[in-house]
Amino acid sequence: MTADSLCIHAGGPEITRSCAVALGRVLDNGDFVALAGDLGAGKTLFAQGVGAGLGVTESMTSPTFNIVFEYSSGRIPLYHFDLYRLEDPFELEDIDFYSLADAATPGATLVEWAHAFPDELPDDRLEVSIAAVSGKDDERELMASATGPRSAQTLAAWRAQL
Repeated sequence: MTADSLCIHAGGPEITRSCAVALGRVLDNGDFVALAGDLGAGKTLFAQGVGAGLGVTESMTSPTFNIVFEYSSGRIPLYHFDLYRLEDPFELEDIDFYSLADAATPGATLVEWAHAFPDELPDDRLEVSIAAVSGKDDERELMASATGPRSAQTLAAWRAQL
């Protein structure tokens, strides 16, 4: 593990969520979080924890069918995308992905299934992968890595919160 990566063994959903709450507490305007994981891995649970850490008061659900939800009740706006149903990068224009994910736009962006369009993601992002632990129904491995200087600062701040 390097300074630009982090591995967390989450022994249950409550630990996954508390780790995400810690991340939400340190997110700032322009931060981009790319979430990856199989169906049922806990991406939406993680997103809900991030929202809680930001102070989001609205009920957060998976944006699978809406593609994007904006939550503005927290410390900063949170743009929560789910790219699972998209098939072509041209569809990202239709959902205002590029302007909302722009580091100059106030708020943080969190994207489930971000790996569906790797070439469309910002160069500087925090990548979080959630994987089930073999033979352990509720346990997860959270692997996080920073891809640039901004995300490295976010990762360091997150590590300090854990």
